[in-house]
Amino acid sequence: MNDLSHFLKLPLKEKEARGLLFTPAEIAQQPQTWRTTLSIFEGHQSRIIDFLERTGIRGPIESRPTVFLIGAGTSDYIGHALESLLRQKWGCEVFPVASTELLLGTDEYIIPERKYLWISFSRSGDSPEGVAVLEQAIQSSPNISHLVITCNEQGKMVSLCDSVDRACVIVLADAVNDRSLAMTSSFTNMIIMGHCIANAWMIEEYEPLLAQMIQAGDDLLLLAAQYADEIATRRFARICFVGGGPLKSVAMESALKVLEMTAGEVKTMWQTVLGLRHGPMAALDRETLFICFVSSDERKAKYARDLLLEVGEKQIVADSIAVGPLSFETDFASCVNLYIPIQASIEDGYRPVLDVIVGQLIGLYCSVAHGLQPDSPSAAGVISRVVREFSIH
Repeated sequence: MNDLSHFLKLPLKEKEARGLLFTPAEIAQQPQTWRTTLSIFEGHQSRIIDFLERTGIRGPIESRPTVFLIGAGTSDYIGHALESLLRQKWGCEVFPVASTELLLGTDEYIIPERKYLWISFSRSGDSPEGVAVLEQAIQSSPNISHLVITCNEQGKMVSLCDSVDRACVIVLADAVNDRSLAMTSSFTNMIIMGHCIANAWMIEEYEPLLAQMIQAGDDLLLLAAQYADEIATRRFARICFVGGGPLKSVAMESALKVLEMTAGEVKTMWQTVLGLRHGPMAALDRETLFICFVSSDERKAKYARDLLLEVGEKQIVADSIAVGPLSFETDFASCVNLYIPIQASIEDGYRPVLDVIVGQLIGLYCSVAHGLQPDSPSAAGVISRVVREFSIH
């Protein structure tokens, strides 16, 4: 077994030849870049708070805007990671809405005369769907305010917001504008910025929590890389990821990361902890690796444990893994082949940036095990770093 340093220390030419120039470094840099993202928020805190207050987020509850969290693919999963946290912190309705669906029928999502805040997430700021829905809304819907969080200051979404009073842009550090095909550090850093805006008026309370998360992330990088290396050598035909609440976003994103980085050679699926029984369990077989992200809430964790026990009793997977709080490790020892602990007590609303590291690393090591180039695994160009332009109707 090895950790990420094995890839990071390779000679430059070998990294380029094997497609390992960007992905390992972008995964490894995550915990330390979270601190930079917090600093970016703090540098713009007054501007961001002023904008949010103008949208009515701090107004009377009955007049607060409805919040849409908008993105495509991985950026859509950011909304699922932040939905419950923003709803709790802001006391208003919050919904993740994929731009890939919003573009097909914006009118179906909008109630005339109601106020909205659309928060758009985009690594490149150039996603065709994201650009199109933003442009259309700015032109035709004055009751919608826009907050754009991106990793590319040159993106079209940034320029669209220039000189628009009801728009605000936050650009993250260029270091997290991932150069590899699969989003990794851009995903977690946009979530961290989401944490910051959720706690915009009390950021000093979030700072010590982030410090714990950074340490837990560094610990997890080392531990999970070693397990991911071992998992990859098993060459599972399928991996099923499950998680509930905010951890559903981790299951979604982990499934996509493995699928992307293996160019579909490893089939993946995701489900919620309680949703798997309602049909999707039929897809599990003895060539499937089953991975469950366990809630930090004791009551919710019991549902995960019951599911893992049932899967084990039915003998319908090759192996099962749980990822969860260190304090639950003993409780889950009898129902999984491996328990990967999170070395900090973190509520589910903040957990996705940690747990997703496991999925990212499994994707990386499986890509290498299948003889692919993680930076650009799709040799035929079936998928690309930014979705290519297509006709907007």
